[in-house]
Formats: sequence, C-alpha cells, structure tokens
Amino acid sequence: MAELSDVFFVDGVRTPFGRAGEKGMYWNTRADDLVVKAMIGLLERNADVPKDRIDDVAIAATSQTGDQGLTLGRSTAILAGLPQTVPGLAIERMCAGAMTAVTTMGASIGVGMYDLAIAGGVEHMGKHPIGSNADPNPRFVAERMVDPEALNMGNTAERIHDRFPHLTKERADRYGMLSQQKVQAAYEAGKIQPDLVPVSTIGADGGWGLATEDEGRRPETTMEGLATLKTPFRPHGRVTAGTSSPLTDGATVSLLASGAAVKEHGLTPKMRMVSFAFSGVQPEIMGIGPIPSTEKALAKAGLTIDDIGLFELNEAFAIQVLSFLDHFGIADDDPRVNPWGGAIAIGHPLAASGVRLMIQLAAHFAERPDVRYGLTAMCVGLGQGGSVVWENPYYNGKKRK
Repeated sequence: MAELSDVFFVDGVRTPFGRAGEKGMYWNTRADDLVVKAMIGLLERNADVPKDRIDDVAIAATSQTGDQGLTLGRSTAILAGLPQTVPGLAIERMCAGAMTAVTTMGASIGVGMYDLAIAGGVEHMGKHPIGSNADPNPRFVAERMVDPEALNMGNTAERIHDRFPHLTKERADRYGMLSQQKVQAAYEAGKIQPDLVPVSTIGADGGWGLATEDEGRRPETTMEGLATLKTPFRPHGRVTAGTSSPLTDGATVSLLASGAAVKEHGLTPKMRMVSFAFSGVQPEIMGIGPIPSTEKALAKAGLTIDDIGLFELNEAFAIQVLSFLDHFGIADDDPRVNPWGGAIAIGHPLAASGVRLMIQLAAHFAERPDVRYGLTAMCVGLGQGGSVVWENPYYNGKKRK
C-alpha cells in the first residue's frame, strides 16, 4: 500500500532566455528543442538517476500549438532519450504552467504514486504570442463576466495602480531599475550561469551561435531613462516597458523525487516542498493573485509570512510585485526579495517561469543555511495566483533528517 512521502526538488536547469521576435536568438529554434536541450542537461547533471525509473514527465506551455503542441511531456521525453516506457503529459495554466507541473508531479509523489518525475515548461513567445491561438467565448463579454481589458495583461497592471494609488509610477520605476541592477550583479558574481544549459542557435544569416546568457538584460537602466518611456497600455498611464517583463523565449526543467528515491539513488535534494496553493481573483486585476494563494499556502503549512526568509516572486510587472509586498508589509527593497533580480531583467517565458523561480530559490538556500523557509509565487492570467512554500534542507548548516 502506498504511503505519504516528502517531496524534494533535487535539481533544476534552464536555457538562457532570449528576446522574442525575429531579432531574438531563438527565432530559428523550435520550442520543443529548447525543452529537449534543457532536459538533456538536467539528466547529464543527475547521471545517477536511472532514466527508466522516472515515473512521468510534465511540460507546460501556454500556447499549445505547433512546436509547442503534441503532448510536450511525452514528445520531449522521447527526443531527450528517455526510454519509451516513460510517459509524459502537457500542462497549461498560463504563466503558472511550470509551477503547476511541479505541484502536480509533487502531489503524485506525495501520495506515494511516483518516486521520480521531471517537470518544467516552455514558451516561444516569438512564434506563439500569448492568445494568438485563443478564441475566448463571447459569453465572457456578452454576459459581462469579464471585462475585455482582462485579456490584456498590461491593462490589468494599470488597474493595480488605480486601486492602490500610493504604489506610484516612481516606485515601480525604481523597482524595475533595481531588478536590472541585481541581475547584472548576480551575473558578474557568477551566480546565475551554473544553472544555464547552453543552446546552439541559428542566426538570420544561417550562421551558428551559442546562447549562454539571458538576452534581454538592460543593466544601464536609470530612473531618468525610465521616466521618459511610453505607456503603451493607456494614455498617460504608469506601466512601461521598463516596469514590465519582456516578451521572452525559453525553457525550464526540474527533477523531483520522493524521500525513498533520494535514499535509494543517493541524491542530494536542494529543497523540500512544504505546501502549495492556487487562488482565483478578478481577471481584471489578476496581478494580486499571489496574495490569496500565498495566504492559503502559508495556512496549509502552519506558517506566517514572517517565517519566510527568502522570496522569489515573478516580476510580470513591477506593480504586481509591489502590491504583494505592500499587502504583507514588506519594503520595496527588502533584501529577502529576489536577491538576484527577476523577470523584468531576465524575461518571463510564461509557462517556463515557475521553475526559474525555484532554481534561483534553491541556489539561495545553498548559500543561506540560516534561512529555513522560502516562497516562490506568481500571478496568472485570467485572475489567478500560485504559491509554493519550500524548506531549506541545509537549514542551520545541517542536512534535514
């Protein structure tokens, strides 16, 4: 009879993130090949894990069409060289796709059905722009269930500014600038590169290249420059390109394991899953979604926000993060929050981003044995939020028994 099990995040890797569009480094690269490259890198880093013992592969994508379709978990597993006995599936929860892949596989491990699983996500926003293959039901608008503006993420960000006028454009600009500076500092310190899997690319001229770093960084960003940017979502608005995550291509994958699998294969887990939760909010102001999902996840864990020593929050928009911090009484520049920056500088390839947050939190845990609990959280299109609470297995420098 199956028994409940701990769920461990053993490892995670990602491709460098590229600018979406014809000028981006992945314009001539298939979305599924980005996943395959990342998956091969993950398996190579964890060579002691028998490939035939992996119970399932869950890969998320928001726009499941073309090279992001065909049951990504199954097709990429085969392409990455996993035995054909290993099954796979595709998951879709917009921005929280990879996060949902992890929680779904983690739940299967937790109830004793799985021992090892791979979870991740991909988005090629250059080839598959958000909503490009969608056909929203006309009832949403006809019956006034959802304001049409809710389908534009930038408009929902402007509405957070409307609701919380003390979260000013200047505060959002400063947050965006600091994100760029923190990412650059992390790169210069060699913090981010160890978890990046290089990807061969083909340029517009047919020449080969190698993607080794995130392409969209703008470390030269200043407050003066941000103040002059246009507000594309509303005349005289407050959301700009400098306070938004750019359109991005990229893939992430992670390896999850049960306590029994950790012992059997001699694995060294980087995090233990404590709890997770997803919540719904008004689609028109979807950016506040991580607030209720975090409250639910903390309640399930028996913790409070004061127990969280590190935060990895997805920066879909600066105002979205600021609303979260403001709600929980956390300063805009609190050093616990996104110590190495976030999506405003790195990019946000929708369904891939959840595992990027986990990769960075795991790296922080390795350097911070004084921190016991960390949180990964993100807003989700159409009015949702997702949060996962993690425990540091090396809290106080001692491996958790």
